[in-house]
Amino acid sequence: MEVTYNCWHGCHKKSEGCKNCYVHRRDDSIGKDADLVVCNKDINLPVRKDRYGNYKYPEGTSFMTCFSSDFFIEEADEWREEVLRYMKERSDCTFFLITKRPERIALCLNPKDYPNLSIACTMENQKRFDERFPIYTALDMNYYGIMIEPMLEDINFNGYDLSKINIITVGGESGYNARTLNFDWVRKIYDMCKEKGIRFYFHQTGAKLLKDGKLYNIERKYQHSQAKKAFKVQEDR
Repeated sequence: MEVTYNCWHGCHKKSEGCKNCYVHRRDDSIGKDADLVVCNKDINLPVRKDRYGNYKYPEGTSFMTCFSSDFFIEEADEWREEVLRYMKERSDCTFFLITKRPERIALCLNPKDYPNLSIACTMENQKRFDERFPIYTALDMNYYGIMIEPMLEDINFNGYDLSKINIITVGGESGYNARTLNFDWVRKIYDMCKEKGIRFYFHQTGAKLLKDGKLYNIERKYQHSQAKKAFKVQEDR
């Protein structure tokens, strides 16, 4: 079972990938200030119990954590320890989160203390890859996942040691003002991952995909399914 677990809400745009942030876009549409970081009432979601005293979410549940904020944002410092206690209590479940703030990970927790927690890091262009990759991979963790989403340009991995990396996830940008994803950039990372034995996942095409010289405008409902087909078709040839 996979469950969305947004322990707090709100975030500040930190880098180029945040320009068309879906959280800000959604909050703006209802007149809500997405820069205001607030603790959600669902902060105790993983440890809630039913009337019989059993956890509502069973053993093996995967909690997709803090997808409407950044787990390491400064305003959440006062609430984070509570969530970390829940992660330890629910050692029978897994927690997955994504951050653009790898420089704050070691300030907030020791990843080795939480073997059921996987922390991925977003690196959307060359500038952010060069900035975040060394910080992120210098940490002592059980899992290393790179999120290149939204992918904004071709990224050069030359000179970087990728031996720790478990998976590289790539995706385009959704929304009306989405920036174009060039499929050649994606294919290059796929080929590199295949060569190095790194897991690769094409999460979504985004709303605008340039492929073989043609620009495709892809409806939201097809962006994940088309991405899923892209490399399956290539491998089936």
